[in-house]
Amino acid sequence: MAVTNLDIRDATANDLDAIAEVAIATGQDEEWSGADPAYIGHLLAHGRVVVAERHGKVTGFGATRRIGDGPDAVTMLCDLFVDPGAHGRGAGNAMLATLWQDTPRRMTFSSLHAHALPLYTRSGLDAWWPLLYLGGDVRALHLPSGWTVSEARPDEVAESERRWTGVDRAADHAAWAARPGGRSVLAARDGAVVAAAAVAGTGPEYGIVHMAVEPGAGPHAARDNAARDAVVAVLASLDPPGGRARVCLPAPHAATRALLSAGWRSDSMDVFMATDPGLLDPRRSVPSPALA
Repeated sequence: MAVTNLDIRDATANDLDAIAEVAIATGQDEEWSGADPAYIGHLLAHGRVVVAERHGKVTGFGATRRIGDGPDAVTMLCDLFVDPGAHGRGAGNAMLATLWQDTPRRMTFSSLHAHALPLYTRSGLDAWWPLLYLGGDVRALHLPSGWTVSEARPDEVAESERRWTGVDRAADHAAWAARPGGRSVLAARDGAVVAAAAVAGTGPEYGIVHMAVEPGAGPHAARDNAARDAVVAVLASLDPPGGRARVCLPAPHAATRALLSAGWRSDSMDVFMATDPGLLDPRRSVPSPALA
């Protein structure tokens, strides 16, 4: 691939407009995408953003977010987009090599674009399962027996997740709560908090954007049922205009069958790719496609 005159550098706030132009050119023009300065600003502050520049013009951007600390930390690829007019010139490979340098534990949600899976496979990732973008009517769901959902502060939700996972997501929870429609919620079963979630988005994108579930004890089936009921409980507690909401779930998640049975449908999907399939639990994780 031709890489002459290609420069990969760390992005700054001065690149927001150029990044937005690339995002819009690739169809990523919604809230909480590269076209949204709040999203890119969050990644500039708490992750890493790079741009590909040729002859002084930004032709692509990429971003990662480090989840956790020490040897168990995982580097999540949040974005990698190249202007269609600059495809085939090495920008994607070059940005990825920069972002994933010295990061052995890697993951991303790949689109179904023909170039995406081969690119990530060459970086040491394998494809493990589809992430389904599920949408439906919350009025078709019922709060499971014994469950309650209550609003909480973002730091309270982040602290519950930290206790269960050991990972501090306080900055992410604050950013999710600041989005349009943003709320932080705790789901409890028989009075004990079992799940901590972020809800946000506009229009058809409104719904659960991230959820952590208490690890639990006992048989796998009981823990899977708790993860299922937590998702259903939070969705059933929402009151969006028209009753429509969304959640992104791994296809094997315990709640997927319950939602499909209630008439929810998947209108698109990504593919979870990682150096190790254990970086996310597909039966219980409710990841943010952007920040996991």
